[in-house]
Amino acid sequence: MTYAGTNKGGTAAIVAAERLVTRNRVAAFRDGTSIPPEQVIATFRASLDRIMGEAGLWDETLAAYAFLQAGGDYAEAVHLLRAHRSTLPRLAVSEPVDARSMQILRRIVPAHRSPDGPQLLGATVDYTARILRRPGEGDPLPIVDDISAQQPPEYADEPFQRYSDFLRERDLLAPHEPHDDPEPIDLALNPPALPAPRSALLSAMSLAETGGLVGMWYRSILGPDGYADESVTLGEVRHGTVALDVTHPHTGKPVRIGSLRVSETECFSHLDERGEDPSRFQAGYGMALGHNERKTIAMANMDLAATRYAGTDEGDSLQQLIMLTTDGLASNGFLEHLKLPHYVTFRSMLDRALAARAEQQPAQQAPQQPELTDQAGDLDDVRDIQKVGQPA
Repeated sequence: MTYAGTNKGGTAAIVAAERLVTRNRVAAFRDGTSIPPEQVIATFRASLDRIMGEAGLWDETLAAYAFLQAGGDYAEAVHLLRAHRSTLPRLAVSEPVDARSMQILRRIVPAHRSPDGPQLLGATVDYTARILRRPGEGDPLPIVDDISAQQPPEYADEPFQRYSDFLRERDLLAPHEPHDDPEPIDLALNPPALPAPRSALLSAMSLAETGGLVGMWYRSILGPDGYADESVTLGEVRHGTVALDVTHPHTGKPVRIGSLRVSETECFSHLDERGEDPSRFQAGYGMALGHNERKTIAMANMDLAATRYAGTDEGDSLQQLIMLTTDGLASNGFLEHLKLPHYVTFRSMLDRALAARAEQQPAQQAPQQPELTDQAGDLDDVRDIQKVGQPA
């Protein structure tokens, strides 16, 4: 494939296009009215959480700058943030995060009515009315004061049992088969490879484009009749803050350097297919940066499927899809490269089409073929293409 970006004023056009982007950005922030990152963080938290998760870099301020520079374009903001991540030095590797010590902001257990510990709804739009409101308008469905004034029950400030532990204690949870995965696979340093260990699959899904992963999950549960299969139940959905510890280079002891917010999901499916143990459940798991429950729910379901069907043709195909098609930076990049010049590629296809037409018709009936010029992509080529298919 050959590009001719500098032909016939191409360089000047590229510079002018970049200048247009810069001019529009400057015009939006003229006279010192640029939006401060603190305001973006407070207003577009869900967007920044998704951008940081897909970029694999936790820094709300940098994500806000990327969001503004990209004009709100998710894919471009992720591209900016991940490109910046590639320039950063790696100073240390954190200790494994203990999600059981999460400072919980939200926790729901769809699988159990009265789980150990609270059902904490937290900040969610799951129960809000989808009624569009304009600035200055009142809430058409205001919160009733006497309901909001009710005091919820108090629970001890200590870790409480996961629903997976509840099943494991009763010997209802199938163990994950042992596999050769001693260290987590870092996809920032290692290219995707098949077959992939579970840590690589989880890492790929944590960086995956949220919409793409949700679409893959939905397609996997949609039967040929158009109805979705609800055989998977969510055990827990959590959002909270976890601490980050690193090993001190001199003392060798763990040192706390900060914290970050994560979302976490566990799901379960009854092993009721032929050859499976019907007395047990299989678990799936998902974790992502920020508050992004859509991603972790889809991730947990796909992890469950990859584990349940590992070693089969279906499982191998699922691994390939997860590792090679869910990265938004790769898929968007390939899609957008189609906008670049493909003169030579299409010229070769055109030559083959003309040659095939000449072979299909007898020599005495073959129309005179247009003579293509040597300069691919010029106006003569366009005129020649328009002549193809016209009656002799």
